[in-house]
Amino acid sequence: MSVPAWLNYHHLLYFHAAAREGSMTAAAKKLRLAQPTLSGQIKQLEDMLGEPLFERRGRRLELTDTGRTVYHYADEIFGLGQELLQAVRGGSAGRPLRFAVGVADTLPKLVIYRLLAPVLELEGGTRLDIRDGDVPSLLAELGAHRLDLILTDAPLPSGSGIRAYSHALGECGVTFFAHASLAPTLRGAFPGNLNHVRMLLPAQGCALRRSLDEWFDRLRITPEIIGEVGDSGLIKAFGQAGVGVFAAPTAVAGEVARQYEVVPLGGTEEVRERFWAISSERRIRHPAIHAVVEGARTLFA
Repeated sequence: MSVPAWLNYHHLLYFHAAAREGSMTAAAKKLRLAQPTLSGQIKQLEDMLGEPLFERRGRRLELTDTGRTVYHYADEIFGLGQELLQAVRGGSAGRPLRFAVGVADTLPKLVIYRLLAPVLELEGGTRLDIRDGDVPSLLAELGAHRLDLILTDAPLPSGSGIRAYSHALGECGVTFFAHASLAPTLRGAFPGNLNHVRMLLPAQGCALRRSLDEWFDRLRITPEIIGEVGDSGLIKAFGQAGVGVFAAPTAVAGEVARQYEVVPLGGTEEVRERFWAISSERRIRHPAIHAVVEGARTLFA
């Protein structure tokens, strides 16, 4: 079926209401329409697009993949409509820039904050939409244009199947930390004092874990691994409680020590944490992505 060059915005509005309410009955009541009329209008939109927008799960309507994409755009379209009305009626014409960022759940939260902080200083304001998760899921969101940027610890995997580009943000060494009550019990000088010490490590498979394992092997250090944790914030929470030693990026070592009330044991430049941005832009034009890249230069200088 050929798609017409115009879109019936009444149909889109009815779809948007049904998606938001989660049921045809509730949406019809809110729009003051008969339910068969509402269903018929949405069916015309589906026919025009050539894809189903809903699937029924019990008594609720769930969006299909296409439905989620259409809802995202409808939300933006009707948000702009509200802005137009406010501007004409003398309200604020300014609309914060929406910036949707996917964050790999293995990344240190303090680094994420430092990378995104410059975005909040952009003229006109920014509304951050931050979502964390595993990289394959975030790449799928980027491919569906539901994310503007992904922050991760590795470049775009080969064979990912989406059109995207990797931008190196920077790298730094790592520093090891322990709670003040644990630090005095460690024997010898760094890094030998890490041998046979209770340690919290990142989960298997992430870039930092591979680098740490290789470094331990080279130095013949055998830590007592008491936890393998995928969430970097959770590692630090356990470390703050005195459960074990943990590593964090040297670029934010001072902030880690203050925020988590831990003391540095020593650092190494042989283990590197690398940070990448993945976007659909080869040449960066998005002002928020540009702010992230410029801010990273200062953070990892």
